[in-house]
Amino acid sequence: MAAERSTENISNQSKYVYLDNINSPRDLKLLPPQAMIPLAEEIRDFLIKSVSKNGGHLSSNLGVVELSIALHRVFDTPTDHIIFDVGHQCYVHKILTGRKEAFEQLRQPGGLSGFTKIEESEHDCFGAGHSSTSISAALGFAEAEKLKGNSAYTVAVVGDGAFTGGMIHEALNNCRKNLRLIIVLNENEMSISKNIGLFAKNLSKLRSRPGYFKAKHFTGRVLKKIPFVGKYIFRGVLRIKKAFKNFMYGSNYFEDLGLYYLGPVDGNDYESVEKILIQAKKMGENVLIHLKTKKGKGYEPAEQEPGKYHGVPPVDAKPYANTLSEEFGKILTELARDDSKICAITAAMADGTGLIPFKEAHPDRFYDVGIAEEHAVTFGAGLAAAGMRPAVAIYSTFLQRAYDNIIHDVALQKLPVTLCIDRSGLNSKDGPTHHGIFDVAFLSQIPNITIYTPVTVEGLHRAMISAFYSGLPSAIRYANVCENARIVRDFYSDKDIQRKPTVLSDFCVGDDLSAVIVTYGKIVEEAVKASDCLKTDNINSGVVLLEYLKPYDKLCNDIMQIIPSTVKVIIFLEEGIKNGGAGMILRDMMMENARMNNVTIDVLAIDDSFAVQKKGETAYESAGISRKHIVFRVKEMLNNM
Repeated sequence: MAAERSTENISNQSKYVYLDNINSPRDLKLLPPQAMIPLAEEIRDFLIKSVSKNGGHLSSNLGVVELSIALHRVFDTPTDHIIFDVGHQCYVHKILTGRKEAFEQLRQPGGLSGFTKIEESEHDCFGAGHSSTSISAALGFAEAEKLKGNSAYTVAVVGDGAFTGGMIHEALNNCRKNLRLIIVLNENEMSISKNIGLFAKNLSKLRSRPGYFKAKHFTGRVLKKIPFVGKYIFRGVLRIKKAFKNFMYGSNYFEDLGLYYLGPVDGNDYESVEKILIQAKKMGENVLIHLKTKKGKGYEPAEQEPGKYHGVPPVDAKPYANTLSEEFGKILTELARDDSKICAITAAMADGTGLIPFKEAHPDRFYDVGIAEEHAVTFGAGLAAAGMRPAVAIYSTFLQRAYDNIIHDVALQKLPVTLCIDRSGLNSKDGPTHHGIFDVAFLSQIPNITIYTPVTVEGLHRAMISAFYSGLPSAIRYANVCENARIVRDFYSDKDIQRKPTVLSDFCVGDDLSAVIVTYGKIVEEAVKASDCLKTDNINSGVVLLEYLKPYDKLCNDIMQIIPSTVKVIIFLEEGIKNGGAGMILRDMMMENARMNNVTIDVLAIDDSFAVQKKGETAYESAGISRKHIVFRVKEMLNNM
C-alpha cells in the first residue's frame, strides 16, 4: 500500500470498515481474528494520511502496527501496563485506545502529544520522549505489582536503537526473577542476534508453539515428583538443554541475564506475534521476545528510506535550507581539513546535528556512539586528554543526561572539549520533552566553561574557532533555524567584526534610549519586534545581542560599556529557565554597580515550569516571553519609576 500524502481533513477521509468501530481496546477484542490483517492495512492508511498532515514519526509507527494490535488483543490496559521506549512509535497504541479523532491535532499546541503522556490517557501509564528508559520504568511497575500482590503484566516495547543506551543494560542487570515482566525487543535496523541460522530459526518456531510449552511444563512436573532426586534430575536436564543450545548457536545474552528468550519472530506477521505474546503471558516469568520488523512497512517510500521518513514534516511546511545545524557540520568539516586533531562525536544523531558531511569527508575521525550521551562526553574528554580537539554534538534536551560527565570528566580537568548544543530553545512540536531550556542554567554553574550563543553563520564560525583553540572546555548553543536576514543586517552589516566572540547592539552609542532589551539566541527576533512596537509608542528602545555568556564578569563589563547613560529600564530576555539562568546572573552583577542605581532591571524568562504550550498560543506566548509580554513589562517598569 502506497497512499499519497494528503492535506485533506482526516475526518473526511473514506470510512474504514474496522478502524471506525474501534474506540477502545475492548472494541478491538470483539473483532474476529480474520479482521486483523485488513485492520492493519486501514491503520497504515490512516497513519500515512494523518502524519503527513501535521508531521510526526512515520516509519517507526508503520513498522509496529501488527505488534500494537496484538498487544491490545492479548493484554488488558490500563490494568496491564504497556511502556513504549522513547514513545515515538506509540501512534497505533493511541489510535487503539480512543484517540483516533485527536490525530487532527497531533503535535499541535494543546493537542495530541507525539509521545506517551500520563495526563493524556489512562492507557499511557508512563510518559516518554527520551530513549532507553522503558525497562527501568517497566521494572518499577512489575516490582510494584508484585509487592501489592497483583497479577498485572508489564510490557516494555524497546527498539534496537535504544539498546545502545546504557540504562537499558543497567535495568536488565537489575531484573529479579518471577516478575510478570515481558520485554519486546523490536529489531528493525541492526542485527542484535548474530547467529540466526537454520537451527536458531527452527528452535524459535518450536519454542513459540503451544505444544512445546505444554510438553516442557509436563516434563518438569513429572521429573520433580520423583522422590528425593527429582528436582536434581530436572536441573540437570535444563543444564544439558542449555549447553546443547549454546553449542549449536552460541550463548544468548538475555538468557545469561536470567530472562527467558523467545525469538526471533517476524514482527509484521500478525498471527506469529499474537501467538508468541500469548505464550509469554502464560509463562509467569521474565520473558524477552525478539521481533524483527520492517520500518515503514506498507508504504514503499518509507520502506526504501526509513531514515528519511522517521520524522515527517507537515506536507505544507516550508523546508529549511542552510540551518545553523547544517552550517555547523559544513564549518566543522572545513576546519577538520586543515586540522587533523579535530574529531566529531554524536549520540545517534549524525543527520540531525549536520554531521553527515564530516562523516563522509573524515570517516576515521567521526564517532557515532549510539544513544549514550554520558559516554559521548567522557569519550570526548579522553580524546581531549590525549591531544585531540573533539566536538561533541548533542541536542540540548539530551545533553541533560551528561551533566555529571561535563562537571567531573571535562570541566574539573579543564579539558578542551567543545559541546555543540543543537536545538537550543523552545520546541513547539515535540513540547517539554524536547525543549532546550535548561542548558544555560546548568552550564552557567560549572567553572572553567565558556558559553557561546551565535545566531548567524558568521557568529557560529567565530565561536567554533574560538572554542577549538581556547584550550579550555567550551559550549556553543544554537537553534536549528536559518539565520534571520534582519538580524544579520541590523547587528552585523557595516561592522568591523573580527573572528572572536563579541557583544553587538542595534543602536548607536549616544542614542537617547530609555529602554534596552538584552538577549541571546533566536529569541532576539522577538526582542527586535518588541523594540519596534515600543518605538511606535514613542518609547525609544534598543536591543543588545549577546554572542557569548560566560565568563559573566567579562560579559557584564562589555554590556555596561555600550549601554547609554539615558537608559532607565533594562530587561534581560531569555528563552530558557529563569532560575539560575544568564539573566539572573547578569542582573545581580549589574545591580552591584553604582551606575545602575537609577536603573530598573528585570528578567523575562521561563518561570518555574516546563513551558507547556497552550492551544491557540505560540510557544513564546505560553512561556510568557513573547513580544507582547516584553512590551507590557517595559511600559509597566517605566510607569512605575
